[in-house]
Amino acid sequence: MANAKPALDALLRESEGGKILFLGREGVFTKAETERYLKRYGITRTENLDKGVVGVVEHHSLNPVEEEISYQAYDQGIPLYKLGEFEQRLSGEINDDELLMAVKLGNDQERIVRLIKNPDLSDLLFVKLLEMYGWHHDEEDNVDDREVIMATLRRYIKIKPNEEDLLYSPLTLKRLSTEATDPGLLYALIGFPDISFLQKGKQKITLRENIAANRHIDPRVIKRLLGLRQEGVDMYLAANENVDRPLLESFAKRGSQKINAALASNGAIDDVLFHSLLSTTTDTVAVLLWYQPISLQRYEWIKEEISDWQLFAILGENSRLDQEVIVALAKEDNLALLVRLCKNETVSGEVLRSIYGREIVQTHPSLARNPMTPADILEVLYQNEGNEPQIARALAYNAATPEWILRTLYERDIFEINEGLASNPSTPMELLHIFKIDTRLRNALTTNETFVASITRSLGL
Repeated sequence: MANAKPALDALLRESEGGKILFLGREGVFTKAETERYLKRYGITRTENLDKGVVGVVEHHSLNPVEEEISYQAYDQGIPLYKLGEFEQRLSGEINDDELLMAVKLGNDQERIVRLIKNPDLSDLLFVKLLEMYGWHHDEEDNVDDREVIMATLRRYIKIKPNEEDLLYSPLTLKRLSTEATDPGLLYALIGFPDISFLQKGKQKITLRENIAANRHIDPRVIKRLLGLRQEGVDMYLAANENVDRPLLESFAKRGSQKINAALASNGAIDDVLFHSLLSTTTDTVAVLLWYQPISLQRYEWIKEEISDWQLFAILGENSRLDQEVIVALAKEDNLALLVRLCKNETVSGEVLRSIYGREIVQTHPSLARNPMTPADILEVLYQNEGNEPQIARALAYNAATPEWILRTLYERDIFEINEGLASNPSTPMELLHIFKIDTRLRNALTTNETFVASITRSLGL
């Protein structure tokens, strides 16, 4: 019985004075680099199967001559190792500081590209090498640039074998800059080609703007982004809740409408900045009322500063209202405000009941759609106004609508109502399966979490 093949690390430790035969092409390390590594163990690299060979390292692809040599080595009982295993071992023993110093002194871009493509290097070393790579911004499609981008995506984004095309999609790079949590990686990504991405609504955002929006940026990243002097980047920094107060205040002093609107969407601004933004443009104030946490103090300032009842009504849809503010808003006589407040799913059932008690018919469709509306009110709305198309459609969409109402709505066989029922996770499953027949309801069904979960289970996924 043949002796078991020794582990590679044991072979290296115990083979001083021996030779290791390398077959096939070089991988991520050059011949000179592997020779220097083996020299630490007193081992010589060779390309010939001669006396003193203690092991063979093979590339996964060999030509016929190399395959024959491999067979001969095997017959002689010489242990064989895959090149990947050897490279992984070598990668684990790299001294990061020595390597970075050598690369920096030589500015060896070819070596940087090879190392970046090495999946066995630590993320810390990878990011430092990425910072040292010299991008070819004057070339539209440089081969090295493309390989560096793909190596970066492979390292940080899980790509299935059948999803290799994602490596060629700019949106995968956008995904990385959105999901990255390492400030070092974000810093390195700033150096990448500043690709533009098309978002929903056909608006564009650049890679650097997307990085500026990432909540994991640190002072070093922020300093580099500010150094770009790009208003779009500064706008996303102004909206980033991880940016400190002094910088936000400096943005406010610019008097830029775009920057002010971005600040208004930043939930981390303080009361002083909030109050100052209340006296800016209508568009900025609208963003402020929509996004900002609203305390009782801020509510008082808003009432003092804003006389436009339509602008004031935006508060009703704000999802960050203090409870005291919600109670106060529910007592207002602004109809547009009350309609919006009745749509707001952060408003308690108790407050919605108080608004319903005011007998304002215009608020009823919003109450019928809001899952926070108490079930008894939904039942009364159906019994008294269920023949009103707006009320019927709203109840069909509402996950809190009692099942008996959903079933009676289904019996009407009206497409607009069925569309709501098809998207409603509370609709009985047998009805959802009936809706599958109607291709017009396909989009609604795909948004229904109950239906999607059922299909996923049936497929064993």
